[in-house]
Amino acid sequence: QVQLVESGGGLVQAGGSLRLSCAASGRTFSSLAMGWFRQAPGKEREFVARVTRSGGTTYYADSVKGRFTISRNNAKNTVYLQMNSLKPEDTAVYYCAADVGSSNGYDYWGQGTQVTVSS
Repeated sequence: QVQLVESGGGLVQAGGSLRLSCAASGRTFSSLAMGWFRQAPGKEREFVARVTRSGGTTYYADSVKGRFTISRNNAKNTVYLQMNSLKPEDTAVYYCAADVGSSNGYDYWGQGTQVTVSS
């Protein structure tokens, strides 16, 4: 089992920044690929970003490319999402997720943290 706990959400004005953190436990962190997803009210959950086990490769949704940065610190068992130039349309609950490498996609999910961007 992997436990994931997100933090760092909050209320910010458009153009501002936030950094989300996700602390993992229960499994060797460096064995997990990690991702961030978000879900806005009335919308389906969508992919935001992904980082490989070593942190060497990252992937982003087009909507956040150039504004968000995913990173990880395997010594601290933590993955981060630095969000800059925030827009009101970034308002959502943000979830981190862990991929153990099975064929099931992401296997474990955090409880989510709310990000609200005011105009």
